[in-house]
Amino acid sequence: MNGTVAEHDERTAERVAMTLAPVFELVEGWRAEVVARFERFALAGQAPSASALDPFMEGIARPSLKEPGGLITGAGFVATPGVLADAPWHLAWWLREVHGLDRGDRGGVRRLEAVNDPDSDQFRDYRQLEWWRVPERTGRRHITGPYVDYLCTDDYTMTVTSPVSAGGRMVGVVGADVHVSRLERVLLPILREADGVCSIVNGSKRVVASNDSHRATGSLLRGDEVQLALTALHEGDAPRVAVGGARAVRCGDVSLFLVFQA
Repeated sequence: MNGTVAEHDERTAERVAMTLAPVFELVEGWRAEVVARFERFALAGQAPSASALDPFMEGIARPSLKEPGGLITGAGFVATPGVLADAPWHLAWWLREVHGLDRGDRGGVRRLEAVNDPDSDQFRDYRQLEWWRVPERTGRRHITGPYVDYLCTDDYTMTVTSPVSAGGRMVGVVGADVHVSRLERVLLPILREADGVCSIVNGSKRVVASNDSHRATGSLLRGDEVQLALTALHEGDAPRVAVGGARAVRCGDVSLFLVFQA
């Protein structure tokens, strides 16, 4: 291993951040485009509508879902209830068609069939879900997961969402889903080069990927030294914290952390 342990840790964290950065950048680009579309509605004196917004949103989301082997498996816009004149509750979300244990692409894209009638037994108030609640509360981009996405895919997923504001209020969120199984294929070669056991965790200390098969996706990373290192990293500004045999490193600004254990 070339360089100090700290330098190697930070290079590994940078490689993880660079893997996910394009997804974050894409979502922020979509957010800017949707904001501009709402501004056009206002300038034209038109009420925003699903019928006008959906074709536009599909047009900017579909190319990423058609990219062969791409990380993004779902994308779209979810409206604040009451914002769209013709759809009180509305999810404009599209999914990449995947199949089999290897999650290979079928090559198609389909729209999510969401239940938007609050009187239906199958209706779910999406405002209660983390990918909505956190951007609404903070006004900032957020990464949710890994979680089992029962709404879309029944698979371990991470969702990046960013709030869309227009006319002085949040009118919805734009976002993208990433299957953890796809993400692991890209991240595991990076983790295998790490010095010792290495895991990527989210802000809730749940495992996204690890070079140790005993640390399953979605499980909590335990251990007193690990907890102390992650807490110190959360509460401070340092890029890296070491406590005993545990080292925690920020992965840039993608809200994920690397934990190294000797």
